[in-house]
Amino acid sequence: MATMVSPSLLAADFTHLSGEISMINQSAADWLHMDIMDGVFVPNISFGFPVLEAVAGICKKPLDVHFMTVHPDEYIERTARLGAMMMNVHYEACPHLHRTITAIHQAGMKAGVTLNPSTPVSMLEDIICDVDMVLLMSVNPGFGGQKFIENTIAKVKRLKALIKESGSQALIEVDGGVQQETAPRLVAAGVDVLVSGSYVFKAQDPIATIASLKAL
Repeated sequence: MATMVSPSLLAADFTHLSGEISMINQSAADWLHMDIMDGVFVPNISFGFPVLEAVAGICKKPLDVHFMTVHPDEYIERTARLGAMMMNVHYEACPHLHRTITAIHQAGMKAGVTLNPSTPVSMLEDIICDVDMVLLMSVNPGFGGQKFIENTIAKVKRLKALIKESGSQALIEVDGGVQQETAPRLVAAGVDVLVSGSYVFKAQDPIATIASLKAL
């Protein structure tokens, strides 16, 4: 399978948001990654449903919505009404993860589970066959532009082995510090979907940058 790319809206220029979405629509990007931060689960606040709804109205790419929030279950129905393709929730925020995953599927979306850098992939052994994707954070969530955590490469390999061993169909997505040096190593380790923020949106030619990531 060719590498998929999901540019992260968090790094976009919010004073020209329609232009940024137009660029994504014209690009080879597969999805648009949207980080919802509540200032509680992570030490930052990003954007909420008014921005999500505005983007959903003009974005032609499937929406890959990542909730870095406490109580993500409260937003399942509203996220589904946006037409989101994927709803990603944090393992660390969901004490009843199987129930949450089931509710996301019942709402008509694909279900993703995100792991913080310090959470081992072994925590997913009993849920891996129920999820459509696992997102590994390669930085501590809450801020864009952070330095890539090197252990992520080994973590991807462990997750790939768990997926293969269990017969799961889950994709592997990585978010944080994805750029020209780390992206090829991540793909070689087994990553299916690259989330990239600053590297794409701050590039001189974002469309060419997206194409270069897809070519890996």
